[in-house]
Amino acid sequence: MANFTPEDLLMYLYKETSSERTEAIESALQTDWTLREKLHVLSASMKRLDKMIESPRTEVVLNVLNHAREQAEAV
Repeated sequence: MANFTPEDLLMYLYKETSSERTEAIESALQTDWTLREKLHVLSASMKRLDKMIESPRTEVVLNVLNHAREQAEAV
C-alpha cells in the first residue's frame, strides 16, 4: 500500500491529482482508517477556512484613508 502525504490528500480534495493517483487514494481510503481520518480532518479544516471572514483592523483602514487624504491635499 502506498503512503500518502497530507499534500497528496489536499491535492485530492482540490481535485488536482491525476486519475491514477485519485484511484490509488480512493482505493486506500476503502481500507485505511487512519487515511480516512486524515482526509476528514483536512476536509473539515478546508470548510472552516472557507467560512472565515477576515477584516482589517479599524486602525489600518483609518491609516489608509488618512494617507489618501494627505496625498489628495498635496496635489
